[in-house]
Amino acid sequence: MTSTRSNARAVLSLGRFYCDLVFRGLDGMPQLGREIFARDFALTPGGGALITAAHLVAGGRKAALVARFGTDSLSTALVGEIEALGLDLQFLDRHDSAGPQLTVVMVNDNDRAFLSRRAGHARPASFEQALAWQDAAHLHIAEYATLHEMRDAVSAAKARGLTVSLDPSWDDDLIRDPLFFERSTGVDIFMPNQEEAHALTGEEDPREALAILARHFPIVALKCGGDGAMLAVGDEVFSMPSPQVRVIDTTGAGDAFNAGFLDAWLDGAQPQACLAAAIGAGSRSVQASGGTGSLAAIA
Repeated sequence: MTSTRSNARAVLSLGRFYCDLVFRGLDGMPQLGREIFARDFALTPGGGALITAAHLVAGGRKAALVARFGTDSLSTALVGEIEALGLDLQFLDRHDSAGPQLTVVMVNDNDRAFLSRRAGHARPASFEQALAWQDAAHLHIAEYATLHEMRDAVSAAKARGLTVSLDPSWDDDLIRDPLFFERSTGVDIFMPNQEEAHALTGEEDPREALAILARHFPIVALKCGGDGAMLAVGDEVFSMPSPQVRVIDTTGAGDAFNAGFLDAWLDGAQPQACLAAAIGAGSRSVQASGGTGSLAAIA
């Protein structure tokens, strides 16, 4: 189970950038016509592409963010925090039509609700330049919505010799796209959570869902939250539990999981080692607020 370019180090992380407004310490979820108050709040850079890239960098792997970035006051307020993450930002496409792009995250009893706004289109003007980067080994697509807009993304990466991973990232309008698997052709590693796997396969049992997904992708890493994760590599299936940790916020835990898995996989690690690295990264992430909050302890 090795990358076709295991000697190259860098990951291109493609997707939308979001300003995450994270509200914690809620006694319930908002209802129409009523107001509730949060005891804790954090404004952090977000979006699966950024979070995965940040965790890769924290683990010692070079990662470049390939995204459009707004020039609005909310986006620019996070520039310093983004730069502190150590990401390679040479392919960041700054444009006034790319923001504000934000997600309101409401956390209650370890569960979450999201309200997001997209701005403009997903395709960075720097995409082709990023694929030509000599350090690039792998393209990680952080949401199917981006692939849905950029339908040449996988084939273009493959033409450059890069391997490709995809996290579908829940989208009510797209998760049941009848062309989902066709448009994902060429993806080497598919990284859904259990809810997404259920929506895509119709199977509630994770093993049954994993078996169906494994017909479409060479490697499937299925995130099962507090129950750990499962991995299908060809005809082999592996499973591993999550450690018991104090959960503060699960925002971005799946993206951290992706980073742990990709980092190990690109180094040619065995399946169980890749799964352990992924679960470890996700478990560390949930112990702090926001998708990159846990990285403060590493810096």
